[in-house]
Amino acid sequence: MEISQFKKSVQEISKVVGAIIEDKLGDRSQLEEQVRGVAKQVEKVVGETVRNFAAAGNSAAAAPGFGATGQRVKLKFKKLAHFKGDLPAYATPGSSGLDVRACLEQSVMLAPMERVLIPTGLSMEVPVGYEIQVRPRSGLAIKKGLSLVNTPGTVDADYRGEVKIIVINLGQEAITITDQERIAQLVVCPIIVAEIEEITDHSETERGAGGFGSTGV
Repeated sequence: MEISQFKKSVQEISKVVGAIIEDKLGDRSQLEEQVRGVAKQVEKVVGETVRNFAAAGNSAAAAPGFGATGQRVKLKFKKLAHFKGDLPAYATPGSSGLDVRACLEQSVMLAPMERVLIPTGLSMEVPVGYEIQVRPRSGLAIKKGLSLVNTPGTVDADYRGEVKIIVINLGQEAITITDQERIAQLVVCPIIVAEIEEITDHSETERGAGGFGSTGV
């Protein structure tokens, strides 16, 4: 139910309750006053609940890239001397990745199967415990065959250099990358740190060392 519908329903219920009070209590003014006092308290609590709910809903809707249950982390970007254009941004409120743009002095042409390192003009601080995964954009992949050599690429939390994107032309025709073209997406991902332990033998499983098609093609 939408907030406006909920509020309207509460108001209608209040009217009905008020009519019953008027009809049944008559001139028993003291009891009527007490009941009305309780009704006002209920109305106050309901009103505050509705306002808080609306504020929470508007806040979530106003934050691109973060759903109602999305976890928020602060990602700090530094504009380098040659940077121009816009900072990475979510294209839609439900997007998982920030679109990042090429920062070029002149356009770059890629022959089929050729790869190149594209600068973004940005460095960043990634919160400890997280990484940035650099992934291809699906639109460029299907329309031009543009992908990333090391997909997904990784930007570690302790890296402070310029973020550069290793792109490759997997298509059959040469393609041109222009300045400020959205060339990749940056996804914030949590990291689980492994504790290394050396052992002399593994626990046994039904599969064992079977691999490379051992379960069938």
